[in-house]
Amino acid sequence: MEKHVVIAGGGPVGLWLAAELRLGGVPVTVLEERADVDQRSKALTIHPRTLEVLASRGVHEPFLAEGMRIPGGHFAVLDSRLDFRPLDTTFPFTLALPQARTEELFEANASALGARIQRRHRVTGFSERPESVIVQVEGPEGPYEMEAAYLVGCDGSRSVVRTTAGIEFPGTDSTVLGWLGDVSLTDPPPLGFSTFGQSGLLMVVPLPGGTYRLVGITPRDVRTDWPGDLELDELRATVTGIAGQDFGMHDPVWLSRFGNATRLAEHYRRGRILLAGDAAHQHFPAGGVGMNVGIQDAANLGWKLAATLRGSAADDLLDTYHAERHPVGTDLVEASHAQVALMTGFTPQNLALRSLLGKMIATQPSFSKALAERLTGLGVGYPPADPSAHPLIGTRAPDLSFANTDDTLFTLLRPARHVLLNLTGEDELFADPTAVDLVVHTGRLTDPPGEWSTVRAALVRPDGHVAWISTDPDIALAEAVDQAIGPTGPVRGVRLTPSGTLRNDG
Repeated sequence: MEKHVVIAGGGPVGLWLAAELRLGGVPVTVLEERADVDQRSKALTIHPRTLEVLASRGVHEPFLAEGMRIPGGHFAVLDSRLDFRPLDTTFPFTLALPQARTEELFEANASALGARIQRRHRVTGFSERPESVIVQVEGPEGPYEMEAAYLVGCDGSRSVVRTTAGIEFPGTDSTVLGWLGDVSLTDPPPLGFSTFGQSGLLMVVPLPGGTYRLVGITPRDVRTDWPGDLELDELRATVTGIAGQDFGMHDPVWLSRFGNATRLAEHYRRGRILLAGDAAHQHFPAGGVGMNVGIQDAANLGWKLAATLRGSAADDLLDTYHAERHPVGTDLVEASHAQVALMTGFTPQNLALRSLLGKMIATQPSFSKALAERLTGLGVGYPPADPSAHPLIGTRAPDLSFANTDDTLFTLLRPARHVLLNLTGEDELFADPTAVDLVVHTGRLTDPPGEWSTVRAALVRPDGHVAWISTDPDIALAEAVDQAIGPTGPVRGVRLTPSGTLRNDG
């Protein structure tokens, strides 16, 4: 059977995963029930870590050209915003860009790489065999079946894939209804406007094309019943009650309500079934993190699934997807609950708590930085089992620059392969790496950040996280690399010959 992957869902997560799999040489089909990209963009924010992921594949420039750069973000819409400018990243800002445009760019990228994207095709179920999955699909011409090596559910919080697989989705039901309106404004407020008080919460965000997104919560929105669809007159009255004016709103493009149901899949993998994005985690859209976490799910899963299907890794590598990303989902749920509590408590006591936390953000740089790293995804790491391991192992590597080339780490990562860095500058340590399924680079670092100043060699995973580090100045580096990338190391199937020549045994 062809080692083919079917992805249910053609949103940002499914499309990014499709591109990752194609870079890994894996045939992939994306099945999406929508005929066209939904122009009602749920997500607007692209965070720094996601921009790093895009840059590590060389597709970030259109996003930077079209998006609006905002040098910070918010936690629970506290009065003091988080400043991203001190963060250790090439992209110390969020990018405001409608999800519809992100999907269009992702689809073009995946298609150019050879992904097969089928719209108006919906996964309705599946059955597993020992060596494959039979996927049941409803298409324009009626029902049919596809055989795949793996099926990945990127089909949202009501995932058919997750439900059919019997994967539990525990959590809490909705107790709050936020609202949003994409409208034109005759008299818009200043950029970055937000307000919170006993009458409610309101944020106003500019959108491309001259429209604005108004989003908020009032005390009466803390409820479990459904009050009906949002109408323009209700939005106008609600905004006036919070801000004292309606900013001349007119010509609504989209009016909607959304709840805070929060759930996390018990398993991100069950056999030949995997989950990513909203199919794995559902939460209130506080801080604009949802799409970003889903794309980073896909970045973690893509290279592992491709390596498994190429035969350069054993099947149990896929188990590390759940082991690494489920804790990120747990942190996401915790942060969502905390922000909802801060955004829906309109009592004097809660206002005092908000004031206190806002002052801490403004006056305690370490506290502000920790929140910023958590919100942006820059702080996500995958700690090794060995507590004595080097502290850089499992962390995301910044875009390292080298003294001997204009290449940076992110450009070296573009083929979606492991990158082996020889930072000693001595070429003879690695001989003839041409036959190896990884990128080898020799060159000293320019202005190495933090603990990178003592690193002599490093192995960086395709998703940009550090797999292995050598710092001992007396170590036989070739032997150390052999141990790192041999059959039991992070890259299985890649060996060093006794003479130090890299070769591919896979």
